[in-house]
Amino acid sequence: MKVLIKLGGTLLEEPASRNGLARQLAAVSRDHQLVIVHGGGKQVTAFLDARGVKSRFVGGLRVSDTDVIDAVTKVIAGTVNKQLVTALVAQRVRAVGLSGLDGPLTLASRNDPDLGFVGQPERTDGRLLHLLLEGGYTPVIACIAGDQEGHIYNVNADQMAVSCAAGLGAERLLFLTDVPGVKGASGEVMPLLTAEDCLQLVASGVARGGMQAKLEAAQAALKAGVSEVWVASGREPEICEHLLADAPLSTAGSGTKVTTRPTR
Repeated sequence: MKVLIKLGGTLLEEPASRNGLARQLAAVSRDHQLVIVHGGGKQVTAFLDARGVKSRFVGGLRVSDTDVIDAVTKVIAGTVNKQLVTALVAQRVRAVGLSGLDGPLTLASRNDPDLGFVGQPERTDGRLLHLLLEGGYTPVIACIAGDQEGHIYNVNADQMAVSCAAGLGAERLLFLTDVPGVKGASGEVMPLLTAEDCLQLVASGVARGGMQAKLEAAQAALKAGVSEVWVASGREPEICEHLLADAPLSTAGSGTKVTTRPTR
């Protein structure tokens, strides 16, 4: 099965969390064709803060001038990517660090001129991913991309994951984050959602900010042909095995499954 797993940057800050996830991802790569996409927003903010550059956000997106793009490239495509790659290599995974710029893997266009160099993924060329997978390598993709004029764009990692999942032809997309799943109005984790449920949660204001972005990304993934999308905590032990083994939805810590089908 082709599987894309998106890792939130908060899961990659500490070596213990990073190494624990690497062990899980190594197990997934033995049984499935695995592609990994990761973020690193908190690490970028810390890098900029240390240099006296204040981060600004509009609608959850980081305003990205040339200094910010330089930081994003250094931190997400550099430090964060290579730390994850080396953690995977230590687990005997033949990991290859990439960004959307390489190949080019993913072409993007400018989202909004007021946001600077923030990009919207247009398409991902799955040929490079398939070539690596067929050679026994595991692609590890940082969430930056470019256009054919040579611009570099800061890309939302959830959107990057959807674009890569579509290019790969992934059957499952897992968003591993620092929350246990998608919560309803009363605060409980909802084990199963349809695309229509996602729309209602966003329209009602229950899902806002980062969770709204994930639900919108989940809907886009389903529309692109991904069969199942999961939102779950990457801090849960063996969460990848749990989700890919079709564990019961009611199991504690199993996160939220988003699908076009109303039942399992």
